[in-house]
Amino acid sequence: MTGFSTTHPTLGKSGFAFLLTDRGGKILLALLLAAIIIVPILNLAVPPSSPFHISTFMVSLFGKYLCYALLALSVDLIWGFCGILSLGHGAFFALGGYAMGMYLMRQIGTRGVYANPVLPDFMVFLNWKELPWTWYGFDMFWFAMIMVLVVPGILAFAFGWLAFRSRVTGVYLSIITQALTYALLLAFFRNDMGFGGNNGLTDFKDLLGFNVQTDGMRVTLFVLTAIFLAASYILCRFIVSSRLGRVLIAIRDAESRTRFLGYRVANYQTFVFVISAMLAGIAGALYVPQIGIINPSEFAPANSIEIVIWVAIGGRGTLYGAVLGAILVNYGKSYFTGALPEAWLYMLGALFVLVTIFLPKGVVGAWPTIKARLAERLLSSKPKLEAAE
Repeated sequence: MTGFSTTHPTLGKSGFAFLLTDRGGKILLALLLAAIIIVPILNLAVPPSSPFHISTFMVSLFGKYLCYALLALSVDLIWGFCGILSLGHGAFFALGGYAMGMYLMRQIGTRGVYANPVLPDFMVFLNWKELPWTWYGFDMFWFAMIMVLVVPGILAFAFGWLAFRSRVTGVYLSIITQALTYALLLAFFRNDMGFGGNNGLTDFKDLLGFNVQTDGMRVTLFVLTAIFLAASYILCRFIVSSRLGRVLIAIRDAESRTRFLGYRVANYQTFVFVISAMLAGIAGALYVPQIGIINPSEFAPANSIEIVIWVAIGGRGTLYGAVLGAILVNYGKSYFTGALPEAWLYMLGALFVLVTIFLPKGVVGAWPTIKARLAERLLSSKPKLEAAE
C-alpha cells in the first residue's frame, strides 16, 4: 500500500516478538508486574505504623486509576490507530459496570434493609412485585461476566454496523457517539428501567462469597485489575502490530484510498470498535467493586470527553501513553480537587490546550521531540563553528 503512513517499528512481527521493540510497553509491563508484587506486600505485610505501609484506601485508589487506564487504552486503540474519535466510550464502561453491579446486588439477599431474598432494596422500596427479566441470570457469576462483554459488544456492533456502513466519520461520528451515551444516561435515570434510577446500585456485600470490604479482597481486586490491564495492552499491541493493524493505520491516514484498494473498511472499523467496547466493559466491571457504586452519572457525556483528554495528554497512538495519561490526569484530579476544588476543571482544560499546542504527541512524545530539536540545533551550529575555526 504505497503512499500510506503505515511505518511502525513493531509491525510485521510474529508471536510475542512485537513486544521486543516496544520499549514503552516493556516499561509499562515491568511497572505493572512490580505493582502486583509490591503493593500487596506493603498493604498486608507492612504494619500501619510503618512509613512504607500503603493503606487500603490507597490500594482502592490505585485500582481505580488502573481501571481508568484500561478505559483509556480502549479509546486509544480506535482513535490512535483507526482514527475513530469516540465521545461515548463512557457508555460501554458504565454498561460493564452495571453488569457487575447487578451480580453484586443479587448476592446481598436477605442482608438488605428490607431482607427480601430476591428483590434488591430499591425494588422493594418502589413496590416492585417481581424481578424484571433483565435481571435473570445475574445471580450467577459466569453469566454476569459474559454480559460484561456481550452487552457493550452488541451495542458497539449495532452502532458500528449502522454508522460505518453509512460512512459516518469525523465530527459527525463523534457527535452521534455522544448522543448515544446521553440517551443511555436519560434511560438509566428512570426508575421504571429497573436499574436503581438516580441512586444506581450500591451497598455491595460479597464477590464470589468473599467480603468486598476486606483488605485482602481490595488487594485481590487491585492485582486482578493490573493483570487485566497488562493482558489488554498485549492484546492491543498484538492487534496494531499485525497485518490488521496495518490496515487500521491505512484507514486512519487515508480511508478513501484504502476503500478503493478493495478493503471492506466498515468491517475493519466495526471489528476494532467492538473490541474496544469490550475492553471498556471490562474496565467498568473491575471499577464497580472497588468503588462500591455504579449510577447513571457514569454515562455523562463529560466523562467520555475526559477520556479523550487522558489519551491526548499521554500520547495518542502509543497505547502506553494512554495508560500514562489516564493515571497522571486522575492523580492530579484527586490531588487538586482537594487542594483547589474550584479551579480543577479550569486546570484540566488549560492542561489539554497547552499539551495540544506544545506537545502534540503527548507526554510520551515530548522527549523524542526535544531530542530531535536538540539534534537540529547541534547540526545547524556545526557549520558556524567550522567557519569560525
